[in-house]
Amino acid sequence: MTPSTSTRRAVLGVAGAAALLLAGCAVTALPGQSLTLSADARFAVLPLSNATDVPLVERRAQAIAVSLLQQKGLREVVVYPQKAGDNPLEAEPAVTATQALAWARQQGARYALSGTVTEWRYKTGVDSEPAVGITLQVADVSSGQVIWSASGGRSGWGYQALAAVGQSQIESLLRGIRVSAPAVSAAAK
Repeated sequence: MTPSTSTRRAVLGVAGAAALLLAGCAVTALPGQSLTLSADARFAVLPLSNATDVPLVERRAQAIAVSLLQQKGLREVVVYPQKAGDNPLEAEPAVTATQALAWARQQGARYALSGTVTEWRYKTGVDSEPAVGITLQVADVSSGQVIWSASGGRSGWGYQALAAVGQSQIESLLRGIRVSAPAVSAAAK
């Protein structure tokens, strides 16, 4: 065997090992398109749907999304009010998309974020890796038309916190939303 053949095999072995390590932390983020919003646009965050068997994960994901949107520079983020129940296992009456959009219109919002949490748990097994799946969409409040959407899933390592993996996934999805500085009027100059 020549030195170049053994070098190629070593490189292929290292590359294969790296691929296996990266597969352990699977990440999927599919922001289908980008959306640019003015920092002054009033933005409503509607209730997220919970398609998991874990109570209240939609509220965790919603709180993370609100914080990340504000960090992006959106100045007016309003959050759909939800009552805090005494029993976290007691289901609240579901809010329809029509009801939520009507609320957003009453608030004067131009855009509204909604979505579904499809996974938010620790996987069973020896390592108990955290796993998160979520879809997000932004609608134009006046028409109700979805103008941006993204979906993805992520799993972390056994030592990572579930909330950290969830925040990282939501942040990846929200990269498709850009916030621009508001236009300065001639009178303000």
